Amino acid sequence: MLTALKQELSDLVERRIRELFGIDHTPQVEVPPRRELGDLAFPAALHLARTLKRNPRQIGEELAEGLPTPAWVREVQVQGAGFLNFFFDRSAFASRMLEAAPTAAGAPEAEDRPKVIVEHTNINPNKAAHIGHLRNAVLGDVLARVLRSLGYPVEIQNYIDDTGVQLADVVVGFSDIRGMSLKQVEDLEEPFDFYCWDLYSEVAGWYEQDPERLELRRDTLRQLEHGAGERAEIARLVSQRVVGRHLGTMKRLGIHYDLLTHESAILSLDFFSKAFELLKESGAILKETEGKNAGCWVMPLAESEEFEGLEDPDKVIVRSDGTVTYVGKDIAYQLWKFGLLGLDFRYRLWERENIWQTVTDGSPEPPEFGRAQRVINVIDARQSYLQKIVKAGLERLGFTEQADHSIHFAYEMVSLSTGAARQLGVLDEASETGAGLEMSGRKGIGVKADDLLDQLEAKSRGEISQRNRDLGGEELDRLSRQIATAALRFFMTKATTTRVIAFDFDEALSFEGESGPYLLYSLVRARNIRRRLEEAGLANEAAAESVASLPADCWPDDLWDLMLTVAQIPERVATAGSTLELSLLARLALDLAQQFNAFYHRHPILQEEDESLRTARLATTQVFSAGLIELTDLLGLPVPDRM
Repeated sequence: MLTALKQELSDLVERRIRELFGIDHTPQVEVPPRRELGDLAFPAALHLARTLKRNPRQIGEELAEGLPTPAWVREVQVQGAGFLNFFFDRSAFASRMLEAAPTAAGAPEAEDRPKVIVEHTNINPNKAAHIGHLRNAVLGDVLARVLRSLGYPVEIQNYIDDTGVQLADVVVGFSDIRGMSLKQVEDLEEPFDFYCWDLYSEVAGWYEQDPERLELRRDTLRQLEHGAGERAEIARLVSQRVVGRHLGTMKRLGIHYDLLTHESAILSLDFFSKAFELLKESGAILKETEGKNAGCWVMPLAESEEFEGLEDPDKVIVRSDGTVTYVGKDIAYQLWKFGLLGLDFRYRLWERENIWQTVTDGSPEPPEFGRAQRVINVIDARQSYLQKIVKAGLERLGFTEQADHSIHFAYEMVSLSTGAARQLGVLDEASETGAGLEMSGRKGIGVKADDLLDQLEAKSRGEISQRNRDLGGEELDRLSRQIATAALRFFMTKATTTRVIAFDFDEALSFEGESGPYLLYSLVRARNIRRRLEEAGLANEAAAESVASLPADCWPDDLWDLMLTVAQIPERVATAGSTLELSLLARLALDLAQQFNAFYHRHPILQEEDESLRTARLATTQVFSAGLIELTDLLGLPVPDRM
């Protein structure tokens, strides 16, 4: 709403400047540093002073004199060197806030926005998801929610690397360490991904005992890339079963996808072959004839400013044995996302999961996928180099616009606090100095995502049981899941993406600190206020018409600040969407909850006998609830009925 009001005043000032001075000037708008200076300020007079060769204060006074203002503006003052300061009519403003959803004003229509593909999660289908994968998935999901709220058509993809080294190693484990057949692997009980977790770490040690065993990995990789042989069959089975488990893990957090893109389909449908020919024809890659990369197809990057100073800037795209590197397949995939490859997948609906996935022999007429104008790849910061090469590949092919719209949403890693490591039984791997536990799937060091969620739900159940001794059964289970989900999702979002975070149970589940449960508790408190008003026979909803006529003294500054914080939601959402800094939303939600809880203790509603004051406070509670619900929805936090 505030965005629309700023624009309304900006248009008003712009017209006034044109009428008085015959100048086309787009005025800037600022928020004054102190509340007594007003609600919005325009420094237009200061900007016009040089052009008009006049005192800015005089220009400001001339602009203010006779300026027609809307009903929700109480007063216009010229302050300081010539700032044009607007004071809102607080009752009129609050009335408008009750009538409008927090992000309704100025939301663009979907047809005015280009299609965006958001690729996230991307867990290797060789073992269970771990806590680090959860940050990727949560950030990707929140980003998709934000972009959709801004009117962008968004397609969410999850890339499945089912021809890579990690999966090949698990196949070696089944075939050469366990000596298991395809049928025996199929008959293994759930949790299958947990079994693979242990097997994967075992394979690493097995290789170390005899390095010649690495030839089994290379042979398995070749079979996976060609899609033929028993090892390829085992790989397909392992991948499908593990991905099914991953999807179940993500469903616990309310995370869904539109398309699972399998790397095997990229290879079998000749996507890379087509991209390879394009890269060769354009001269983007060259075949090395000598040196350590002899026989490899390489993208030379030494002369690029982006890669200047690297010890070995040239990137291998196809190895000398003919196998394709990760980045080579990803260039082909990126070309397809933009609709530049001239090829398409076949698709099949995975009915059990109700999600489309790429295959080699499926339906040619699914929903339309790909053909985006903007692609955002959510991948941790360690992959920045490879993402730059994918972008460079598009540039070398002449697709500069698409390269500009290839965006790497980078984020730092997740570790465990020493306290969390102790609670999860992995303290032996944690530093005794208080440093976090760094995870390594190959070494078997880490925490499975489902184990973490189980622990969070158990701790949430204990906290809720202490506060609500009458609860039990399914309701207690449901509330525990909701609070655990909110705790984890908020923890993963609240830190800036440039910060390495150490997950801590006590911090994430606190009902008092900067946490998801704290936000939920604020909403439940607001809901309880309205319930108790109804039980007392009092109005539990303030009507916009009655609020518009309230006396000015019903709105002390703390109520007014809370109202203005809610009004900032659309601008903050737009900024988060454009900068990809989603912690802005988490911080705004915390600010809002803290302001409300302070208001709650200072300004009682049920006990207030003055009807006007009670109405203003009730209206503030309603606006707060609507605003925070908007933010919790964007952050993906489920709101429980009670806590």
